[in-house]
Amino acid sequence: GGAGGGGMSKGKDDAPHELESQFVLRLPPEYASTVRRAVQSGNVNLKDRLTIELHADGRHGIVRVDRVPLAAKLVDLPCIIESLKTIDKKTFYKTADICQMLVCTVDGDLYPPLEEQTVTTDPKANKKKDKDREKKFIWNHGITLPLKNVRKRRFRKTAKKKYIESPDVEKEVKRLLSTDAEAVSVRILWEVIAEDETKEVDNHGSLTSLDISSPGMSGHKQGHGSSEHDELREIFNDISSSSEDEDERDHHDDEDLNIMDTEEDLDRQLQDKLNESDGQQQENEGSNQIAMGIQKQIDNLKSKLQETQDRRKRQEDLIMKVENLALKTRLQAVLDEFKQQEEREKQQMASLQEQLESLMEK
Repeated sequence: GGAGGGGMSKGKDDAPHELESQFVLRLPPEYASTVRRAVQSGNVNLKDRLTIELHADGRHGIVRVDRVPLAAKLVDLPCIIESLKTIDKKTFYKTADICQMLVCTVDGDLYPPLEEQTVTTDPKANKKKDKDREKKFIWNHGITLPLKNVRKRRFRKTAKKKYIESPDVEKEVKRLLSTDAEAVSVRILWEVIAEDETKEVDNHGSLTSLDISSPGMSGHKQGHGSSEHDELREIFNDISSSSEDEDERDHHDDEDLNIMDTEEDLDRQLQDKLNESDGQQQENEGSNQIAMGIQKQIDNLKSKLQETQDRRKRQEDLIMKVENLALKTRLQAVLDEFKQQEEREKQQMASLQEQLESLMEK
């Protein structure tokens, strides 16, 4: 069948309150022109010349134009189309949303074979069957020629909402929470970075230590902490201990690399280790550990100092190139800050070196 088009209001006898229920009527060209002429002539006998009758399945039917029966099939359009009407060709009124089209053909089956109703108790199978049946009535095109195959070209499939179960993510979250629960102390390191890149001076925040096991805490708090700890333990006991140990070791290594202990901490550790009277061997071991810690910090400082020196050098080069006096003054101020930072880092390094040497002498 060709693509003649026609609009039609389907009146429902059983629902008089519903004014208009609309769909697109598509007829073969010769029948379309007959219906168009009949509509335009305004004859009252349109009902005698055009009748529409749907079968019980609500998808097939028979359309008669001047008593000639055509096989009709009700299909779902790719999207909703609005229909408008006008009296003066200036003002338009929306009358309906159209989402279906009745396609009529000369050579179709007037009475399509009834589908065998195979009754299955499985609701999934029934659902799939309904879906497959509905697929037959999906129309892939719009109602104009440029929109041929529009459903495949322009409409993506509806994304199904799937809750992806990811045990790996869950396990990782549990692991992180359990290592939190086992921590003896928590350190918070903060750093302020200026927005202006040239003023990127590291302002190191204070190192806050929250010591969970310290006797100074009130008994109530301690009790709460331990009960919470036990609860966490129960929740996380499904994680293999071996992986925990490995992760913990990694965690400590990272901590040593990232967090620079304050000198007071080091002194305290040094004193604690030296006060231990459990034999020379243990003392040496403790000293070695502290020495390694100090060495690590010295290495950290070295790379940091190198970075500061590079930045100072770049700043000096920049000042040489700039001729604007105001800008030069501003850049000089930043340069002075870099120099001060370099000085501070050098002093820190010297003090660490001294500590290391005194430790080695002992």
